[in-house]
Amino acid sequence: MDESLQEISKAVAIVGRIDTIPTLLQVLCETTGMGFAAVARVTGSTWTACAVQGDIQWGITPGCRLALDEGLCDESRRTHIPIVIAHASVDERYPEHPLLERDGVGSYCSVPIMLGNGRYFGNLCALDPKPVMLVPAYVLWMFTRFAALIASQIDSQSRQEHERAALLDERARSELREQSIAILGHELRNPLQAIYARADLLVSKLSHPDHAEMASRIKTNARRMSLLIDDVLDFARGRLGGGLAVDLAEVDDVNGGLVAVIQELQDAQPDRQILVDVRVTHPVRCDLARLQQVASNLVANALTHGRPHSPIKISARSDAHDLVLDVWNAGESIPPESLGKIFEPFWRHSVSASRNGLGLGLHICSEIVRAHGGRLSVTSTAHAGTRFTARLPLGLRREAKITQPTTYGAVRPTASLRH
Repeated sequence: MDESLQEISKAVAIVGRIDTIPTLLQVLCETTGMGFAAVARVTGSTWTACAVQGDIQWGITPGCRLALDEGLCDESRRTHIPIVIAHASVDERYPEHPLLERDGVGSYCSVPIMLGNGRYFGNLCALDPKPVMLVPAYVLWMFTRFAALIASQIDSQSRQEHERAALLDERARSELREQSIAILGHELRNPLQAIYARADLLVSKLSHPDHAEMASRIKTNARRMSLLIDDVLDFARGRLGGGLAVDLAEVDDVNGGLVAVIQELQDAQPDRQILVDVRVTHPVRCDLARLQQVASNLVANALTHGRPHSPIKISARSDAHDLVLDVWNAGESIPPESLGKIFEPFWRHSVSASRNGLGLGLHICSEIVRAHGGRLSVTSTAHAGTRFTARLPLGLRREAKITQPTTYGAVRPTASLRH
């Protein structure tokens, strides 16, 4: 079956992207004295120029397609045998050949281009209207080597094209998946917010302790589901948009924002002890909501994986250049071989007894910190515990300073957030 025009055009484009072929054709012309050389894609019915070179163009340019009669190129296509004609008028093998007589060809050479998989591609050919002084054995040796080199380059370029197309297809599928995830997450938020609101209403209305406890559990789980959806949406936005977006502004009261989200986690788990030391004495150029998300995720991670009867410690301070947020917990250490993977999406601490969640929380924290120009790191040993440290540059107005840490009601720096 003959190739389609689309496949032939693709072959022409592949050859056209190989930078060395014009130079090879020029060397052939200069070495043999022939005025025209070409790389052609040859099928059962057409001869198509992929690259041409020489002083005599014969009206042929790349992409030019000619009907293939029962001529020399067709014979080369069928037999895969090279053809070298030094002097057409006296050549005994092809006397009075139509190509030689009709087109006034005096010298001709054509060598099949065989690809790595054994498939015939076309011909490396050269011709001239006058006979040239050719040494057939040398010309054949040179053309054969050049044809093999061109075949190798076509194979390499074709593989690159295939890999590029596969990569684009995979990217398209990946984007479709992430768009679907984002749409699904967005659509789930409204009914989930309704469940949370109704559960909150029931908690305040129900007088029976057991019923109130059930409503409270519904509320807690609805909030947990909402946080999971937020993580999925953040992940999808980050993948589709090239990273998480942050809305930076200079914030004077970072302390209050951090303590507020820690208090929410303490309220949700009143039996756990969270020790807080928040003493940020400089304004911080940040996205406060995103910074709260980092603190919330890191503390929630510590509560999940930390030793149940050991306190969680969170501190925040500012030095001359950075805001430093630190979250510590005791408990089983993260294996050294896993530390390099812990911020990858969907990674979960496999040795932990608790494997709740999607494995996106730490990845999103890392992306938020990175979007601020900072870095999130982790250390973990059985003796020293697990410590996550986020360093974010302070940004503008570093000379400004808050002289007194803010006190928030019953919550004081280095105090335990307990109900």
